[in-house]
Amino acid sequence: MRVILLGPPGAGKGTQAERITKDYEIPHISTGDIFRYNIKNNTELGKLAKQYTEKGLLVPDDVTNKIVEDRLSKDDCKDGFLLDGYPRNVVQAESLGKYLENKGLKIDHVLNIIVDRDELVKRLSGRRVCPSCGATYHIVTKPPKVEGICDHCGEKLIQRTDDNIESVLKRLEVYEDETKLLVEYYGKLNLIRNIDGNKPVNEVYKEIQALIGDEV
Repeated sequence: MRVILLGPPGAGKGTQAERITKDYEIPHISTGDIFRYNIKNNTELGKLAKQYTEKGLLVPDDVTNKIVEDRLSKDDCKDGFLLDGYPRNVVQAESLGKYLENKGLKIDHVLNIIVDRDELVKRLSGRRVCPSCGATYHIVTKPPKVEGICDHCGEKLIQRTDDNIESVLKRLEVYEDETKLLVEYYGKLNLIRNIDGNKPVNEVYKEIQALIGDEV
């Protein structure tokens, strides 16, 4: 099964991706992880991507496409994969489609997790992270045992600058602008599966399972 996962910041993509990839035994492929791996291991593609990331620039589509295609060529992807964070635009989507078509493959589902904007703002602005170990919390839904202190390492929790309300609204606006055409593109291909992300985590996953079935 080959799946693309879409959803705005705060939609719970990470949680759902973890469950999908575990139950359906397919790798979770995040562009961020791929970039970090290639840069850390100083691959040719990593060197190319680093020229942009070091300057705070977006990695161009052609470089991103090559890095993703390289990852999809690995053995663990032969029976399927879940893509998270890619494609980000129609150009990347078209490139992915051509790559898969050349191999006699196709995308089965594009899971689009939809959450009300007010709910997203509440989720994101309430998030707290540990600067030491990276653990994440939420002041309402997942508070630490001791207020403001990480359960795992005892470090003082912080709110990321991009989690304040002004930054959150901007991030959501950018996401909507980025993915609007992408949703339309996959909609025309009859691949979009809209998921109600306002529900509790378990209910969201049940909805995903009902939509994608037992295609392992």
